[in-house]
Amino acid sequence: QLQLVESGGGLVQPGGSLRLSCVASGRTLDYVGISWFRQAPGKAREGISAISSNSDGKTYYVPSVKGRFTVSRDNAKSTVYLQMNNLKPEDTAVYYCAGILGGLATLYDEYEYDAWGQGTQVTVSN
Repeated sequence: QLQLVESGGGLVQPGGSLRLSCVASGRTLDYVGISWFRQAPGKAREGISAISSNSDGKTYYVPSVKGRFTVSRDNAKSTVYLQMNNLKPEDTAVYYCAGILGGLATLYDEYEYDAWGQGTQVTVSN
């Protein structure tokens, strides 16, 4: 059974960078699409990025993070990364990764994912 654990969150100043990791256990990441979501205080959880399970490595970003965030995967390490650059206060949220077998570079409805991580807090502030 697929299990996911995020790490790498923390406090960073505006304009700074963080790299989040999503480590899989229970099975390899082969054939697993990974999406990143975030939930800011008082707001609904929103999907922000996805990487395909296919070897084509296709990715997807919502406009608010495109050009600043980069998602990548290392199947040998069972890890997906979210590199976040030029962070803004509005990026403050709990960040989650979610996995879906056979997933493509798109965001799915939350109930469709096979596994979720527990979340990692990202705070962007002076």
